[in-house]
This record gives sequence, C-alpha cells and structure tokens, in this order.
Amino acid sequence: MKIVDFGRHDGPLVLFGGPYSNLQATQALLAHARSRGIAPAATVCTGDVVAYCGAPAATVAALRAAGCPVVAGNCEKQLAAGAGDCGCGFAPGSTCDRLSARWYSHADAALGPGDRAWMAGLPDIGLFTHRGGRFAVIHGGATDVARFLWPTSPDACFAEEIAAVRAAAGPVDGIVAGHCGIPFTRRVAGVAWINAGVIGMPPNDGAPQTRFAVLAGGAPRIERLTYDHAGAAATMRAAGLTQGYDRGLATGYWPSEDVLPPDLRRAACASG
Repeated sequence: MKIVDFGRHDGPLVLFGGPYSNLQATQALLAHARSRGIAPAATVCTGDVVAYCGAPAATVAALRAAGCPVVAGNCEKQLAAGAGDCGCGFAPGSTCDRLSARWYSHADAALGPGDRAWMAGLPDIGLFTHRGGRFAVIHGGATDVARFLWPTSPDACFAEEIAAVRAAAGPVDGIVAGHCGIPFTRRVAGVAWINAGVIGMPPNDGAPQTRFAVLAGGAPRIERLTYDHAGAAATMRAAGLTQGYDRGLATGYWPSEDVLPPDLRRAACASG
C-alpha cells in the first residue's frame, strides 16, 4: 500500500472526487478553487479521474497540469494495469455493470502510456494535517478500493475501514473518501468520515449540479458545483457514449439506480 503525505494546510481545502472524464466539471471545479484563493496543493481528489463521460485524456491532462493531489481510484488502478474492466464493484448483471463496458473501453482507448504511468504512481492513501487534525484520503475503502459505503451503511462498516486506515497509516481524526457518488458526512468511533461526492455526475437528486466538499473551520461543508453540463453531454454524444449517462447530466438522475441501496432510490426518497 502506497501512502503519501500531502502536507500541512491551515487554510481551506477543496475536497472532490470522481471527475469521471467530465472536462467541463473539472475545469469549473479548478476555477472555483482559484476564485477562492485555494491553491492546487489544497485541492484534493479522491480518485476516479476517468469514468462515464467523454473526455478522459483531457480530464487527466487538466488535473496533472494543475498539480492537485490525487489518490488512486479503482479506475486508475485498472487502467494502469491494462485490465479489461473498471473494477468498480458493481453487481454482475446490474445496469452499472452492463453500461460500464462502453465508457471503460472509450477511456482505455483514449489514454496513453504517460497517463497510465501517472495513474500507476498514485497513492492508495494520502495524508494531510489541517488545523491540528490528521486526515487520510482514500477512494472507496482501505480494505477494498471499490467498496461502496453509503450514507445509510451501518456504523460497523465505517469502523472496519477506519481500523484499516489506522493500521496502515496511524491515528487519524478524519477520513476523506469518494467512490459511491453520494456526498455525506458521518462521525464514527470519534472519526469524521467525509464523502466529498463526485464532480462528474450529479448525485441522483434530479438536478444537474454536482458536489464537492470544503474543509475550513468547523464542520466540513458539502457544496454544489454548477458547470456546463450541456457541453459535457455533447462531448459524450460525440464520443458515442449514449447509454443514458449523457441524459443524466441534465436530468440529475442515474440510468443505473439499481446500484443504490433500496432506501436511497427515487421511490424511497419520494415516499419519505
């Protein structure tokens, strides 16, 4: 397991995940951080730089040029290894599993050796200190890079991952994660768990804005990212990625809702 220290930060940090080959969202996030005076070193990504959308190589290039700290997501690991699928942890036969083949093959064809070498060098865990607290950055889980931890997952699941992070990297006051696509915060076993969400796809809530987190003083804040989602969808269609995620950028709903726990799907949320 590769662990890298991302340094000490006393000012605000922007925490984000899942650029998902969405160049327009990535550019908007980087511009937003600059507008707040937040340096690239304090703009931290939880991985899955490439996935559903249409501009994998350009998105990788934008993040590499910016110099943001990034931890390896399952997509980075699979592409670096030359694997045949995304390794996302989708249930076999699920909509996500079926639809992933097309976008993964598009990303696989678009990326060159330099991109894959960069992905291969990304850490599994990043560490930073912020105002006296020590934080770890992971993708899904420390026991499994593609583990889905949801807002409604049992405390025991989070406690298992916290223990694994501590075993690998020492004591932590907070963990920043991604992968599941739904932003949330929890507190388990005295540790703040911050899922920063993803910027490349909306969180299945019926609006096109995506999410990121800001860690400043006090509790972390989940914020909305407004960007050129129509342009991102057009890029997807030009690449032949018309399996439904292109429409999801505008509608705010995933075509693959079956990946969600039943209590987080639209019908349950509407009835609740």
